[in-house]
Amino acid sequence: MKKINYLLLATLLISANMDSQNKRLRDYGIEIGVLKTGKLNAITDVEGVYVGHETIIEGDNIRTGVTAIIPHQGNIFQNKVPAAIYIGNGFGKLAGYSQVKELGNIETPIILTNTLSVAAATEGLISYTLNQEENKNVRSVNSVVGETNDGWLNDIRGRHVTEQHALNAIANAKSGSVEEGNVGAGTGTICFGYKGGIGTSSRVLPQSLGGYTVGVLVQTNFGGVLEINGVPIAKELQKYPFRDKILNDADGSCIIVVMTDAPLNARNLERLAKRAMLGLAKTGGIASNGSGDYVIALSTAKENLIPYQSESMFNEKKEVRNNDMSPLFLATIESTEEAILNSLFTAETMSGRDGHTIESLPIDKVIELMKKYHKIKN
Repeated sequence: MKKINYLLLATLLISANMDSQNKRLRDYGIEIGVLKTGKLNAITDVEGVYVGHETIIEGDNIRTGVTAIIPHQGNIFQNKVPAAIYIGNGFGKLAGYSQVKELGNIETPIILTNTLSVAAATEGLISYTLNQEENKNVRSVNSVVGETNDGWLNDIRGRHVTEQHALNAIANAKSGSVEEGNVGAGTGTICFGYKGGIGTSSRVLPQSLGGYTVGVLVQTNFGGVLEINGVPIAKELQKYPFRDKILNDADGSCIIVVMTDAPLNARNLERLAKRAMLGLAKTGGIASNGSGDYVIALSTAKENLIPYQSESMFNEKKEVRNNDMSPLFLATIESTEEAILNSLFTAETMSGRDGHTIESLPIDKVIELMKKYHKIKN
């Protein structure tokens, strides 16, 4: 009788399970909305946008990290990006809000991390900006840092994220496919009582509506009553807030970053950002009392970048009219909804601080329910 290598078999089974869990929503035939996705179905479908992660997993208790989103590949301080930040619910510590609200632009990459590491990430953005030769006379930097609290799985009080980790995430940033799930700022997060993380998605408008791309990246760490394409997953699985106070409370946070190449001013970017909260709501999120839900929206249109210094006292630019914003609203809603769900589908079960374990979304059960409700594409 042929001997069985049980160690090899176990390794193959684990590998197969990980491959399955790392599949994205559309790999299972689940399609959100009506608009087409970009080639990568990621925020990096917006030209010039790069994403980088620094994942920190050490010992039994450290499960955290940093994610950097870079809107263009030039000197961002010298060529600022039109931007807006919308607060869905303000139980959070997002840095840089007031200047963005006042001036309508962003001058650094965007960093996502954990709640008690905002200061370290800010230091990283300051160093990144001051170290560029063109910025040798700069004496003020408005760093934009978002956060969620990963303290259930991570030793958050240990403050293990450093300035260098933020710099590494920026240095690691690249175009192309974006790693999702338990990476970067999503390493220790929880969503709907399951393992959350980083997720992304995109939509491309038809040429008749401008042909613009909208890309979204999320850091999911919030609660609610999970729905997928209208299917009441949480209700069917009997897993929703107030049934399990420890693992599935409604509180938490979600940071949503929206990028588009559509030429928009800060006012219409704020309108765009508001629609991202509708995408969150479609997944069952409720923006609870203890949730820090922030949307950061930017326009990367090259013709609308704002120079730090100019010989002219006027900004010359074109902007999408109010009457033509609705397709971009829909693209943002669909991209946000799918990005959140991708964060759940790609995340894996994780154990961390004090032996706490958060299970991944039970994909097999979810697929059964999607078939029951006829929501799987044949």
